[in-house]
Amino acid sequence: MPPTHFSQSSKPLSGCRLSFTEREEIAILRAQGIGVRAIARLLDRPPCTISRELRRNAARRHGAPEYRATTAQWHADRSARRPKPAKLAVNPILQDYVQDRLAGMIAKPDGAPLVGPKVVWKGRRAVHRQHRRWATAWSPEQISRRLRLDFPEDETMRISHEAIYQALYVQGRGALRRELSACLRTGRALRMPRVRTRKPGRAFVSPEIMISQRPAEAADRAVPGHWEGDLIIGLESSAIGTLVERTTRFTMLLHLPRMTGHDQEVRLKKGPALAGHGAEAVRDAITRAISTMPEQLRRSLTWDQGAELAQHARLKIDAGMQVYFCDPHSPWQRGTNENTNGLLRQYFPKGTDLSAHNADDLEAVALALNTRPRKTLGWKTPAETLDEFLRVSHTRSVATIG
Repeated sequence: MPPTHFSQSSKPLSGCRLSFTEREEIAILRAQGIGVRAIARLLDRPPCTISRELRRNAARRHGAPEYRATTAQWHADRSARRPKPAKLAVNPILQDYVQDRLAGMIAKPDGAPLVGPKVVWKGRRAVHRQHRRWATAWSPEQISRRLRLDFPEDETMRISHEAIYQALYVQGRGALRRELSACLRTGRALRMPRVRTRKPGRAFVSPEIMISQRPAEAADRAVPGHWEGDLIIGLESSAIGTLVERTTRFTMLLHLPRMTGHDQEVRLKKGPALAGHGAEAVRDAITRAISTMPEQLRRSLTWDQGAELAQHARLKIDAGMQVYFCDPHSPWQRGTNENTNGLLRQYFPKGTDLSAHNADDLEAVALALNTRPRKTLGWKTPAETLDEFLRVSHTRSVATIG
């Protein structure tokens, strides 16, 4: 029950919180029928503070909410008690859901689990240029937002992304094991920022295939079928190709194995690119991957000015899609692909040998990314969004023929 009086010896409230005197004034003014904004002006408080106070701390025992100062103060004091039990610590079902999406094992398309590199947790920030643990690796925000879709009626299955971060990082809120922080995309044990560099442009890029000539429908992501691509480079010039569809964020990975003779000490000058990511190898890999998609999903490809796409004219013919190039030193013009490459670095860190991964490994990692919910897709997954587009497209084509 709410107390009938309050101790005069209690600590004075900070200016950012409502006092009992202010709550009494709110109750009197509310009883007189005065609106939220008028009350806020009289108390010199933001309207959102008054609105939140009336919503959170009103008495609801007799049906309709009724604001009383003593009851509101009791609610406020109860909410302010510290320490509070962590939500993940008192809800084992929610804890299991969060841990599975953070650190669950990824699987091959046939459902078989894929273990990935063996990594020992060292209790500190994940070191760059070393193997990282392979996991489903949803971000805390993805987990938080997806809960509303997976449990729309269950209010106990709710948690903020900040609460998940605190459970990982803050000692004393240990509902989650500390080593799970290695499953975050950055692998950081603490939060911190970063920086980047530039390269010169290429002579084989002509003005008519620059990104400025790309259709407007690609820029506003109105129509699926416009792709962005790039290579991620590893140890000893190993590489993996990445293709990302701009509208659905659907990702495909290109297997670029090294060619015979790569390990020879003497290299032939101006010979084939034995590392496996020369212009011909990349052209063939893109053609094989993109040919698996329906024709309406092969509208354009945007690439940076890397020499690996020097055979873009032949690629246009083989793959049946127009190729465009970004301006020099402008990676933000392929922002979707750059973001995806950052996600992939969790599985393929810099300084590791990417040739160690076969085509099945790449397919499993692509599946893991394509089944993660994305904020920009309304917390749907890229695979769900792509399937929805294909169903709608098929329905329209049948209706047109009929």
